[in-house]
Amino acid sequence: MLGFSRFILAGFLVLATWCVPAAPVHADTSRYAAFVVDQTTGVVMHSRRSDASRYPASLTKMMTLYMLFDALESGEIGLQDQIRVSANAANAVPSRLGLEAGDTITVETAIRALVIKSANDVAIAVGERLGGGESRFATLMTERAGELGLTQTVFRNASGLPDRRQTTTARDMARLGIALHRDFPQYFHYFDEESFTYNGRTYRNHNSLVGRVEGVDGLKTGYIRASGFNVVVSAERGDHRIVAVVMGGPSAAARDAHAEELLEAAFDTLEQREDTRLFAALSSPRVSPMRQQELIAMDVAALHLAEPTEMGSSQPAPPVRIVLADEDEMNQPRLSDMNTEVEHPSLLRGAWSVQVGAYNSADQARDQLDRVTTFSLALNEAQPAARSVDINGSRLWRARFESLTEDEARQACEDLSARREACFAVAPGR
Repeated sequence: MLGFSRFILAGFLVLATWCVPAAPVHADTSRYAAFVVDQTTGVVMHSRRSDASRYPASLTKMMTLYMLFDALESGEIGLQDQIRVSANAANAVPSRLGLEAGDTITVETAIRALVIKSANDVAIAVGERLGGGESRFATLMTERAGELGLTQTVFRNASGLPDRRQTTTARDMARLGIALHRDFPQYFHYFDEESFTYNGRTYRNHNSLVGRVEGVDGLKTGYIRASGFNVVVSAERGDHRIVAVVMGGPSAAARDAHAEELLEAAFDTLEQREDTRLFAALSSPRVSPMRQQELIAMDVAALHLAEPTEMGSSQPAPPVRIVLADEDEMNQPRLSDMNTEVEHPSLLRGAWSVQVGAYNSADQARDQLDRVTTFSLALNEAQPAARSVDINGSRLWRARFESLTEDEARQACEDLSARREACFAVAPGR
């Protein structure tokens, strides 16, 4: 039975270690970046140069749309309200809708022109309407981006036309894609439209994956010479929504093919993990502590976080009822310095921690803490703690090392990840 359990664990680890090529075969590697995240759980599935500074190009229009959706939701503007086109907007370089100075379009037409045609003249007109001027609107965009957690993004215009100061990262663009879906589900259907018609002319969506790849329902493409070909893609299958970002593609076709490859690999991995869990549940009468860690930790650790998870890499998962429970069931601690008296980690507010597992019993949590405590020098001054939590009526025990600095937490997770150990850096107060 022990051998069988090891076989199951090894199989799971193979599935958990999801690999894709570092870059598509014909990518311009100086501009390439990619990021894939399971929006449902907050788990990052692939990251390549995801924090490197890049030019967003027309991905910028995702933020323009976020601001427009926000204005719609607040009642500042309505879908049938008219937006007037200035001479400045009308003179924008392609891609354009071909508007003339003095023309007007409805807000709903503007949305479709931004999503499907990626019209620069429309983006400028929207910025001027909402911000009183495109420059001021770009400042408002940057401020809102910061509020959304896009910490490495600066906007200088509403369209994404070339500006060396307008920069972002693949990770930030994934965060923006998640925010659009999370905050404005009532408007997200516009990203799923394959075409729209204006003045008798029909325009096809620049995002070729919409309507072609299963589950894809958005979001946006972009290109300027300095950026290469960019795309943010959102796709939902079953219980999971994946957001994939590719930046710096050498062509639209290569970019789209690589984005599709990343999506398929992500969904295949999730499906295999589910199959492995089901097989293990049917075949094994008792789940070993090691397997318990692998199966539960990733699911539990990300459920409640409004801060990034897994080395600070993602956005929040959907709301779930979580109540911290008392710790009196934790008798006979295994480590002399284990903290079993603190009822709530908020008493340690200001300190970082790392979570190395989640289990059905306190004993299993303590076993895991004992097992990995020597795996990283960053844990030398940490305080091990097994803490109970009720999640939708089920009691689990989190295995955490507390009282760490941010640098220590991230170093500990780097060390443990190198040994194929689950580890999540947890921000203060989480």
